Amino acid sequence: MALLPERLETRRLRLRAPVPADDDAIFTAWGQDPAVFRYIAGPPHESVADTRRFIAECLAGWQNGTRLVWVLTDRDVDAPIGTIEARPAGSTLAPCCVLARSRWGSGLMPEAIAAITDACLARPELFRVEAVCDTENHASARALERSGFVREGRLERYGIHPNISPEPRAVFMYARIR
Repeated sequence: MALLPERLETRRLRLRAPVPADDDAIFTAWGQDPAVFRYIAGPPHESVADTRRFIAECLAGWQNGTRLVWVLTDRDVDAPIGTIEARPAGSTLAPCCVLARSRWGSGLMPEAIAAITDACLARPELFRVEAVCDTENHASARALERSGFVREGRLERYGIHPNISPEPRAVFMYARIR
């Protein structure tokens, strides 16, 4: 499904579909880092085999159009530093992002979020890009706001982040619309 391009570029980043050869770099950069996975719905990767399964799922998502995952790299170096994912759902699309801890605070994530969102909202069939983040995930909230998203509300007992608690937690709902 060619809903969105497999490659995008921003001022500082290249976004591309993952390839199997990314496995070691992803595992090393953030795949096994519990701090990166704190607000993610799954556990850190225990081995490169977990990372290989993740890449295979990403590639399958591109094939069937249900899960579009881009690897983030610097424009001048093709080493993975994060991922951004978009899951189409009717006339909306929901992004989710991960960035290597060594790159936190660099302003790269708002740049990636804005690129994906702009590409989505340029599609005539998409009207809304929405995202949720845990109410304690201040970095993600800032990244969404810096990329033009508006906080629409708070959803109680909505998101499960098993790396924090097995119980559903409160999240903020953000959106950009056209």
